[in-house]
Amino acid sequence: MASVEGLRPDDPSEIGGYRLLGRLGEGGMGEVFLARTVSGRPLALKTVHRDLSQQAGFAERFDREIRTSDRVRGAWTVSVVDFSPPGAAPQWLATEYVAAPSLADWVHRQGPLPVPALYCLARELAAALVTVQAAGVVHRDIKPANVLLGRERPFLIDFGIARGVRDARYTQTGAVIGTPGYLAPEQATGAVVLAGADVFSLAAVLVHAATGRGPFLAAGEELQLPALLYRIVHDEPGLEGVPQDLAVLVGECLAKDPALRPTAVELHRRLTAIADGRGLGEWETVVPAALAEDVARRESELARLLTPPPPPVPVPPVPAGSPAVPSSPTAPAAPGAGRASGRGRLFAAAGAVAVLGGLAAFPLRFLMDGDRDRDGGGKDVPTPAASASASASGTVVLPASWVGTWSGTGPGTPDADGITRARTGPFSVTVNLSAAAVGELVGRQVSDVKELVTGRNLGCTEALELRQIRQDSAVFAAVTSHPTDRTATFECPRGNLYVLTLTQPDRLALESEGAQSVGAPESLTRRN
Repeated sequence: MASVEGLRPDDPSEIGGYRLLGRLGEGGMGEVFLARTVSGRPLALKTVHRDLSQQAGFAERFDREIRTSDRVRGAWTVSVVDFSPPGAAPQWLATEYVAAPSLADWVHRQGPLPVPALYCLARELAAALVTVQAAGVVHRDIKPANVLLGRERPFLIDFGIARGVRDARYTQTGAVIGTPGYLAPEQATGAVVLAGADVFSLAAVLVHAATGRGPFLAAGEELQLPALLYRIVHDEPGLEGVPQDLAVLVGECLAKDPALRPTAVELHRRLTAIADGRGLGEWETVVPAALAEDVARRESELARLLTPPPPPVPVPPVPAGSPAVPSSPTAPAAPGAGRASGRGRLFAAAGAVAVLGGLAAFPLRFLMDGDRDRDGGGKDVPTPAASASASASGTVVLPASWVGTWSGTGPGTPDADGITRARTGPFSVTVNLSAAAVGELVGRQVSDVKELVTGRNLGCTEALELRQIRQDSAVFAAVTSHPTDRTATFECPRGNLYVLTLTQPDRLALESEGAQSVGAPESLTRRN
């Protein structure tokens, strides 16, 4: 089965300024597309059916999904990259894309995982669950389709019905939320759902990975929803086919009473001990050869889709008095031709990732990926000084007009709720750029923003590498990152990509993007 399907004739060519490359799937909520940023980063872009987005309360739920997904950051989850502004139709959400099959897809095609891969999967998913719960979130829909079998590790995705642990509005009784066959008894009965529900669901996923079926279904069996929910609430799970030492732990996780289940931390500790006792290494060393080949094929296909079309072949001017020579009808169009410049696209966080006194992490996002190609109809027309320059050897270097110190200050988020976003004061950013060629270290950025309640500086400092120069814009990658306050204990994300646009000789634009960049400066001005 192909990992990416071609676009249909009635599909748009882009959404939110992101070029669509293919289709990844379709479900009850909407469609999922493969998209790309202008710097070549792949995205999974999920749209929402128009009729669904018009339902009462849906906008709040969609906003909650974005904020919940953005709170959970770790090696086993994908990050929110961008989302639609208020009033957009259709609504959409873009996250990092992982070129890998889901556990559901793989088991359906290839059967249960081999034992070494099964044990490593269990250990890695337990580590993912520890990360989720450390952010104060209950996923509520852990299932085989929401586990991606990546090259370096498995990923836990789709927090569309996740809830904050302390959010009482969404832990009320009377609602069944989750996927039948993998939800906990308290979900099946509509009772209060806390962190233990995810432990139950994770154990059910491991049964599927080991046997090809869920713990409450026989092989090839199908049940109507009421009968399946009855089994989950009243019957004991079927663990035949699960390795004995794993079956004991899985059985504890599938206890009807949430209080009898191990915590995510305890589960991870015990699974790590089991894997270590078997002498198992990292995930990538135990995946089946066929899975490694499948991922390699998907990555190769992705690389092909991300490769932009060749630039148009220039037509030499026709000398005066010569007959006109028509241009070739097969010459390819320039990427993004005819599209107007718009607001920039958020690429990744540039600030602290920490749970501060029960608060969600404040996404300090100060550099925006201008993921649209530009043309003369846009507001930012490149000046000769902003164009890329080259050395005598032909190496592309940062133009001299960019070299120097740039700074700016945004308002921060003093009116934030203090729960989904920290309340902060003015948000300042300083970027130092020096002469460098593409692929070399070019400078650093320093962000400072203080939480109003504690006075702590939540900013980060990053070393920047020059990756690309494109007309009036330059792409930078953060190769190192640490808290600006060296005494801070939170971790800063690494590997972020940023795009700055030189709009005037002494001004670099940071095009803001929706609620995720609230409080950041909109531009930087030259200081020297």
